[in-house]
Amino acid sequence: MLKNIDELINEAKKTKPLRLAVVAAGDEVVVDSIKKAAKEGIVEPILIGEQGKIEEIVADKGLTDKVMVMGTDSKKESAHKAMEFIQKGEADYPMKGHISTSIILKALLDKQYGLRGDNILSLVTLIYLEKEKRFVILTDGGMNISPSLEDKVDLINNAAHMAKAIGIEKPKTAVLAAVEAVNPSMDATLDAAALSKMSDRGQISAEVDGPLAFDNAISKKAAEHKGIDSKVAGDADILLVPDIEAGNVLYKSLVFYGNQPSASVVLGAKVPLVITSRADSSATKFNSIALGKIMTEDNNII
Repeated sequence: MLKNIDELINEAKKTKPLRLAVVAAGDEVVVDSIKKAAKEGIVEPILIGEQGKIEEIVADKGLTDKVMVMGTDSKKESAHKAMEFIQKGEADYPMKGHISTSIILKALLDKQYGLRGDNILSLVTLIYLEKEKRFVILTDGGMNISPSLEDKVDLINNAAHMAKAIGIEKPKTAVLAAVEAVNPSMDATLDAAALSKMSDRGQISAEVDGPLAFDNAISKKAAEHKGIDSKVAGDADILLVPDIEAGNVLYKSLVFYGNQPSASVVLGAKVPLVITSRADSSATKFNSIALGKIMTEDNNII
């Protein structure tokens, strides 16, 4: 099991570089992360977008001979060109650059490329909790606005896929809510109870318990203090948030304010999509490239 970000990066470096198709790559922070990933032997970059702008940034970073640049006339064309490369086997997985998420997702899901999977797409984020000295996987703080019970099953299964790829064979999922007791007035607690029972019956590929508040999900001391008897409480590998607002606030609280190292990819398609916030640091983008490589190789095994 991978224990920290350094181990994540080292795992990504163990195998030959994969070809990363970067959509709308004309962004200095994006190129900084790509430069590091190429230097570490993680990827061979294909930079797609406004050719003049990309070449100017690449030259400034000393990467002219180390990347392939593909010029396009629009961001939409850039997104489709990346998926075309992947479909033809000329690239292995895509990354979002300076482009709207909706544009790149539409290209990823376009039937002509055959990249759709069986699950819904979801943003899955790997966060290293420095106080707890371990990883936790957060879903979904960036894509699914108000997921249904059925959607939440897919969200857990996508997150469990990531958990297993980093060596957690039997991931534990905490279904987060504001309280620990089922309350008929709070839909999140009703979904939590249903998901827990579905897990008991083998309908979900992870052990699930909830509702659990954030503190009892990650802290054994907090769970014990509240008298919660659960194999998941205090030891959760996956945190399932009730909606996008809760997920977004939790992510930004941990990563932007708390400075916890993280990496994010979109799962649910036949290839992972490396996707980060435009405000994310070069380090976060680099971590996400490494995670994307690990998930791509895991998909290939499957």
